[in-house]
Amino acid sequence: MTAPLDSHIVAQYLTDHPQFFEEHAGLLGDIRLSSPLTGRALSLQERQMEVMREKYKALELRMADLRRLATENEAIANKFHLWTRILLEAEDVGSLPHAVVDGLKTSFDVPQATLRLWNADALYADEWFVGGVSADARLFAGGLQAPYCGNNNDFEAVRWLAEPAAVSSTVMIPLRKPGSKGAAFGLLVLGSADPARFTALMATDFLVHIGQTSSTALAPLLA
Repeated sequence: MTAPLDSHIVAQYLTDHPQFFEEHAGLLGDIRLSSPLTGRALSLQERQMEVMREKYKALELRMADLRRLATENEAIANKFHLWTRILLEAEDVGSLPHAVVDGLKTSFDVPQATLRLWNADALYADEWFVGGVSADARLFAGGLQAPYCGNNNDFEAVRWLAEPAAVSSTVMIPLRKPGSKGAAFGLLVLGSADPARFTALMATDFLVHIGQTSSTALAPLLA
């Protein structure tokens, strides 16, 4: 009884002898394979074309996805540029908190936004962006090593927003002195009624940039 050939040995033989099908060209039309797409029998040549079409289709989908991501990133970069220009056009240091918050709402279509600073200069002691921050909120901000994105779990910081009851998802970005990884001197808060607007799965690269730019802009208000 003849032992069956090992398929790996056959595959290796064909790899080592690429001229095999040149010498036996008739086999290309005679060998019949079952298509996993249609279930019908195909010749080796037809199956090869089917595989190539599937690979081409996958590449087209990948290219479409890359184009979509590029378009989205370009739109975000344009919004970031607009927001940065608003900061640069602020009339004085004291107007920068308004510029940061209103600029984010205008440029990024954020429904609600606010911020709080602590250890601000005494000159700003009566300003809206200084009061009403508990020790727990400061500890929370200091413990954030990256922006928080996700559900509003009745955070104190969300209650700083104009309509906290309407907030389902939120972003909270710690503010730190440029180049510092130490204690936060403030917290930037964004809110949306849409639970899918800010999620734990979203990329945070631009949010980190927003935090760094805000920190640089607001640092002159500190004591």
